[in-house]
Amino acid sequence: MQNPLDFYISRKKEFELKAIELKKKLTVSGFLRLSVFLLTVYGIYLFFGNYSVVIPFLIIGLGLFIFLILRHQKLDYEHIRIKNLIDINQREIEVLNGNYSNLKTGNEFIDHDHFYSYDLDLFGEGSFFQYLNRTATLSGKNRLANKLSKNTIDAIQEKQNSTKELAKTPEWRQNFSATAKMIKVDTDSKTIVNWLTNYSFFVPKIFANLPKVFAIITWGLFALLFFKIIPFSLLVLWFFIGLAITMIYVKKINGLYQNSSLAKSSFKQYHKLLDMIENKRFESDLLQKKQGDIRSENIKASLIFKDFSKTLDALDQRNNMFFGIIGNGLFLWDLTKSYQIEQWIKTYHHKVEDWFQVIAFFDAQNSLANYVFNHPGHFFPKINNTGLVIESKNLGHPLIDKKQRIDNDFNINSKDFYIITGANMAGKSTFLRTVSLSIVMANMGLPVCADEFIYSPIKLITSMRTSDSLSKDESYFFSELKRLKFIVDELKSDNYFIVLDEILKGTNSTDKAIGSKKFVEKLVNSGSTGIIATHDLSLCEVEKDYPQIHNKYFDAEIINNELSFDYKLKKGICKNMNASFLLQKMEIV
Repeated sequence: MQNPLDFYISRKKEFELKAIELKKKLTVSGFLRLSVFLLTVYGIYLFFGNYSVVIPFLIIGLGLFIFLILRHQKLDYEHIRIKNLIDINQREIEVLNGNYSNLKTGNEFIDHDHFYSYDLDLFGEGSFFQYLNRTATLSGKNRLANKLSKNTIDAIQEKQNSTKELAKTPEWRQNFSATAKMIKVDTDSKTIVNWLTNYSFFVPKIFANLPKVFAIITWGLFALLFFKIIPFSLLVLWFFIGLAITMIYVKKINGLYQNSSLAKSSFKQYHKLLDMIENKRFESDLLQKKQGDIRSENIKASLIFKDFSKTLDALDQRNNMFFGIIGNGLFLWDLTKSYQIEQWIKTYHHKVEDWFQVIAFFDAQNSLANYVFNHPGHFFPKINNTGLVIESKNLGHPLIDKKQRIDNDFNINSKDFYIITGANMAGKSTFLRTVSLSIVMANMGLPVCADEFIYSPIKLITSMRTSDSLSKDESYFFSELKRLKFIVDELKSDNYFIVLDEILKGTNSTDKAIGSKKFVEKLVNSGSTGIIATHDLSLCEVEKDYPQIHNKYFDAEIINNELSFDYKLKKGICKNMNASFLLQKMEIV
């Protein structure tokens, strides 16, 4: 397998050369377009009154001008897409070098009451979401956040297979993302679906044929004028009739144009994304199923979107004053395109949301596949539905640099409960987050940061970080109790892996010891599996009464008047605490 960093560096250089070439073509194209426009205007001025020359000159000039506009748009589109590809590869180079601070944080998904996301820093600055997220659409970003938060254990093997398959197609994934990035991020799919669903139609049915008749008459007048059968004033009169008809509906056309402008970029890119999905050969069941969701129509979804995109583009030509005035006066352009847009909405508005969902799925799934590609050394969990819950070798946290990270072997059986003690800064909280995140990743179908990871799929619930609330008039202790009550209630209906960090911190030490012991006993008697970290050594005595409970610890040593940590999980109870030493060392006392 190619080294990910080498792959990204090579791709970036390739696209930088293409960008230079396209920039040159755009400069030439802009010059040609301006030249044709000026020559057309000059020719009309020079031969004005000689209609046998002016009319052909106008038609040829207008046709050539439109051709050059469309050609320039294609070049500009490709130039932007190539720049997106450069940015994509540059971003991956930075991430692999340890810098992902420029990626979106996902702050909007922070939920203090979630089963585990707040405790694990799944969202926010420096979060796993920020490290993982490569989505290019708003709906894709929401879909990815949902995958992280969903807490389900279904179809894990199917998820793994789809992620593995997409990971092997980095070029396809990058092209998908580069295309998707060209969608205006301020127009999400829900806004577009709501517009299509609640659209009010205004173009009369007569416009199914009237524009064609109007255009035929227009060309007929041109022909009669060319042969000097009619005066030019008659064509001018017909021109103003066309403008008058358009003006009757101009307010509603403007409303349609404003809404369609918001959707135009999305449909332009989405038809390309759908085409990429339709024409890609997939092997995994999940990817084939999603692919099938956009193949249910007699016509491919990509072609349906493409047709709509062209119509929206055509309506957009009204912005060109030269074309807009002539097009509406002689061909009822705006009303023709408005009618076509309305007919499309009538036919397909009920399917659009489903097609958007497929795009969101692939956008989110590409982030997972990108993670797999960037971490070839990570291990896809093997599922074991016996009494084993987790059996891992060299398990570590994926956000800690490999050179600094200390990995641990961690094995736990069903209905076992580990009580972990240790000095301050010895690694307890990091370890709890490492185990918890590995469960979340495994349930999503991602590989985990380990040399080996065998587990029985299990949902996760944690209580590691609570706070008081002035707005809710809640004390810190009451917030803790609410969280513990939430855990107890959830255990009545489902099986969870429980992770607790220093519970009942909001009360005195005697009360805390008694309450913590009773709570752990309740968890053990419920048949739960999990971990609790604590500074309260008296809680370790519960091991004597329950064979399911095992004491583990992280050690700290003072060597040459300096604290030393090995961050290795050991069997037993921690004996070395360091609070007094740190107070003295920092000259606090």
